[in-house]
Amino acid sequence: MDRRRITQIIASGTTNANINGFLEGSIYKGNVKKVCVPGLNCYSCPGAIGSCPIGSLQAVIGTIKYNFSLYVVGLIALFGVIFGRFICGWLCPFGFIQDLLYKISSRKIQVSKKVNNVLKYFKYIVLALFVIILPMFLVNEFGISPPYFCQYICPVGTLEGGIPLVLMNPSLRGALGYLFIWKTFIVLSVMIASVWVYRPFCRYICPLGAFYALFNKVSFYRYTVDKDKCTNCGACTHKCKIKIETYKDPNNAECIRCGECVKICPTKSIKKGIQL
Repeated sequence: MDRRRITQIIASGTTNANINGFLEGSIYKGNVKKVCVPGLNCYSCPGAIGSCPIGSLQAVIGTIKYNFSLYVVGLIALFGVIFGRFICGWLCPFGFIQDLLYKISSRKIQVSKKVNNVLKYFKYIVLALFVIILPMFLVNEFGISPPYFCQYICPVGTLEGGIPLVLMNPSLRGALGYLFIWKTFIVLSVMIASVWVYRPFCRYICPLGAFYALFNKVSFYRYTVDKDKCTNCGACTHKCKIKIETYKDPNNAECIRCGECVKICPTKSIKKGIQL
């Protein structure tokens, strides 16, 4: 087992360390829950000990007291400035789940460059529209708005929070409606797609991934290519599951820092690490 997989297991386990929550069908509400975790992890997951950054941002925007949360934005911006999308590749629990699903033996589908170059912008639309604009402006008569992304789209909340809580609490089953069916359809669609397409949610839907992508070129954790050693052989691009041309653009916004390009480079010209 490689270092990335071990780190993903540790990060996912630490993020969801409240074992009693799974045993009791309850949600941890201690002081640690006030702090956002780096990756996308549902607040309502019985094991969650921290808050989801996207959920926290929506919760604050949607209240009557605030229009924007400088604390939440500042915290995830700090994560982005330091790590960029390294968080997506190494620390995000739902990214880890998609990685495991992709390992299932099947014929893989490589999204064409033309289609990918269009779809990759959808996550930025989701971030702007469902996470910020709608919660900020589409409010009820009391000045409060629902968390649109979390409520209507996010498959992480359904998988980690909704389904476990429904299974462990018979009283909740009677309250299930069309919204739960819709969210279950989304999570199943994403999980099935993840068997054939590498990380479809991260690449095309995740608003947190879109946010961190904005920092990839300027984050402290970066990739560099030694042009004197690089032969432009394309081995890094061939190995990359997202088909990023690392030798041309090592800090591409779509790169999740998995490190496969570094391992495969025959001349060892790709370096990674903190750069101040």
